[in-house]
Amino acid sequence: MTDDPEDGTDGPPDPELDPERSPGFGDAPVAIEDIDVGRDVTLGKASPEELTASDISRIADEEAVTLIETLMAGPSTERQRAALALAERQPAAPIMEALSEAATDDPDDDVRQFAVEALGKLGGDLAAETALAVLGDADPWVRAEALVALDRLDRDGHAPAIEGCLTDDHHAVRRNAAISLFKRRGEAALDDLLSLVADPSDRVREWVAHMLGGISGAEAREALEQLRGDESEIVRATADRALEVDPDRFRRRFTTTLDESTEPLPGEDPLNRQPNL
Repeated sequence: MTDDPEDGTDGPPDPELDPERSPGFGDAPVAIEDIDVGRDVTLGKASPEELTASDISRIADEEAVTLIETLMAGPSTERQRAALALAERQPAAPIMEALSEAATDDPDDDVRQFAVEALGKLGGDLAAETALAVLGDADPWVRAEALVALDRLDRDGHAPAIEGCLTDDHHAVRRNAAISLFKRRGEAALDDLLSLVADPSDRVREWVAHMLGGISGAEAREALEQLRGDESEIVRATADRALEVDPDRFRRRFTTTLDESTEPLPGEDPLNRQPNL
């Protein structure tokens, strides 16, 4: 099965995912710092335990009360895993309250992010209240995950809060806000997308080019022509593809919630649990 180039749900395909275009392909660098990755990618130093924090299979059969205790007092990676495991349970009040406390008060950024993710999946008023509250979190990936939750819970009802994040100082938050906006408004999102054509982040510009493919009319086409001259090759390639799709068909298929089914953009490592939006 091949991907449909006009399918708007998985985000812009990345020409740099070709193995022959991988950083260091064909070279023999002396050290890792000699590799030119071409984008603002951070090389992490996660431990094997941290890299398996999202694996909940080992605790899938634990009682909810045990998971809550772990979430409240376990080591950070175990707290992360407990939050995700609780997302698979029924949204009982003790679970929701524990996740809300973790999302707002845990000292570990990843635990807060995992807890927000879990709340978004479980749903309910407390989940929405918590997601709105953590839009002010100091960590941008927590804020970005909060947008995922709000989009999932009630895209229309939370539209003002989501749109307010279009000016956030982090690219992932601005991008998630723009995607939710386009999913809700379709062609009526044109002006907001046009305001992001010159965004300082090529990741945002890449998604803007992708979504402009779902908008008919001269203004969208002109913006895509502008993005074809972008300094980023990925943005240029995405704009080229966007000019070739059928806007109506693209827009009809670009309706699912922002969730982990969407492919991560380059430089956003799912092992670090950065939102795949």
